[in-house]
Amino acid sequence: MSAQLISILALVAVFAVATLMSVNMGALAFAAAFLVGTLAGGMSTDDVLAGFPGDIFVVLVGVTYLFAIARANGTIDWLVGSAVRAVGGRLAVIPWIMFAVTAALTAIGAVSPAAVAIVAPIALGCAARYGINPLLMGVLVVHGAQAGGFSPISVYGTIVNTVVARNNLPGNPVVLFLASLAVNLVIAVVVFVLFGGTKLARIAPGEVAEDEPERLGAPGAATAAELDQLGRPDQPGLNPHRVLTLLGLVALTVCTLVFDLDVGLVAITIAVLLGLASPGTHKTAINQITWPTVLLICGVLTYVGVLEKLGTIDYVGNAVSQIGAPMLAALVLCYIGAIVSAFASSVGLLGATIPLAVPFLAQGAVGPVGVIAALAVAATVVDVSPFSTNGAIVLANARTSDRDRFFRQLLTYGGVIAAAAPLLVWLVFVLPNLG
Repeated sequence: MSAQLISILALVAVFAVATLMSVNMGALAFAAAFLVGTLAGGMSTDDVLAGFPGDIFVVLVGVTYLFAIARANGTIDWLVGSAVRAVGGRLAVIPWIMFAVTAALTAIGAVSPAAVAIVAPIALGCAARYGINPLLMGVLVVHGAQAGGFSPISVYGTIVNTVVARNNLPGNPVVLFLASLAVNLVIAVVVFVLFGGTKLARIAPGEVAEDEPERLGAPGAATAAELDQLGRPDQPGLNPHRVLTLLGLVALTVCTLVFDLDVGLVAITIAVLLGLASPGTHKTAINQITWPTVLLICGVLTYVGVLEKLGTIDYVGNAVSQIGAPMLAALVLCYIGAIVSAFASSVGLLGATIPLAVPFLAQGAVGPVGVIAALAVAATVVDVSPFSTNGAIVLANARTSDRDRFFRQLLTYGGVIAAAAPLLVWLVFVLPNLG
């Protein structure tokens, strides 16, 4: 049996054991990376550890550390209260505000994980306080990031348009942008309806039914009295620590979006400075970093690195090139892009899947603009997966008493998207362009 097939079977085993037994999937993945990499792949331990996602580790630790401080000193509660007052207490509007803000950030050039890292902690804090389903809130933040992610000046858009031009394929940056915007917006509307958005719409401003927090699935939600208190002048406001924290959040935004600095390193630096200003808060916050989530994500992505070094991903991709029917090949590529991207970098995959499509696109059997749009959307819409950077940030910042349950919900949702979205974009963008 080849090392590629062994690595695929081992991945299935990791998921099966983690599902059936109470063992952290990340720990299992680290063990599998070591055993498969060294025994089946003949890799050194340095090669195995080379796949450790140091950048994602720093992002998860830095962002959760910083926003744990912001929660501990009341800054998040102040921001959430301000957001609710700004929309007149209409809770149903808040998820869409988060969607729009994240979309705007990525559309003007922000890296998708940076935009999610800025918006998600505030959005999920709001979900916890006001009885909004955290899955609804987190998913809308990620889909918002992807909705704006293919504007002509965005990171994703620039990558795809450059790859298209380099391979001498006809492209249309506007169609690419609108395709991603439309697909993510449609999915967001469906999610809003299915995960409690219509219930939120029935809640009058300043009013929460006694059983509403439980029905919406978010423990610790605000009572009607607490919502009413939001408009009172005696509501706790800013103090020196909150002002410093707000300045830190502004600095995080500017440093990551304007100066393109690493969001994780900037977040840790700001958190340390805030910790020096308030040592008591720092001690509380450091214990709130979601270490089990960090282990989970880093372990799985380290194993994905082993898969890449063993050539497993190329092995699957090369098999697609042997498919004679261009329409079927396009569909298979959409699925490969979605499934692999759920565990790996969407940015790297965008540069890999489009060149794989060049041979059959050159035949003229299908319209290249539609295929390119389908491949791009399929490879990024699955970033809600808890193993992608965006999904991991949502998971790490979810304020829920049962994080394992939330992980399973996010994983299930990501699986549904990976199964349905490629077929959807193929039907909409590829099938009508049959040559």
